[in-house]
Amino acid sequence: MALVITQACIGTKATECEKVCPVDCIHPKEGEPGFEEVEQLYIDPWTCINCGACMAVCPVRAIYPEEDVPGPFKMFIEKNADFYRLSLEEFHKKWPVGKSRELLRQWMAKQKAQTGQQQTSAQASS
Repeated sequence: MALVITQACIGTKATECEKVCPVDCIHPKEGEPGFEEVEQLYIDPWTCINCGACMAVCPVRAIYPEEDVPGPFKMFIEKNADFYRLSLEEFHKKWPVGKSRELLRQWMAKQKAQTGQQQTSAQASS
């Protein structure tokens, strides 16, 4: 299992994590192709050794072990992998800037609606 960078990195791109990675699996780095265009950094799941060094230094606590990624952030498992398995052009087509935030908004709205339905059902049965 690899580590996964999630939503808190969006717009931040703090590079402390990539500087401590012993296997150089966090990209893009400043100066690399795509750094300016992407909204966050990504961990290569095939190279990551799950050492946790990046988690310890991430100033926005955006990094989780894959098995511990919270429900609304599960899409970031695929997004991190896609950064490495797709071309930069294909990646930007699939994950245009803002898509992750929109998917999170939709997930939160769905959860809120489900919670409201559960509360209404509970009130009706009392």
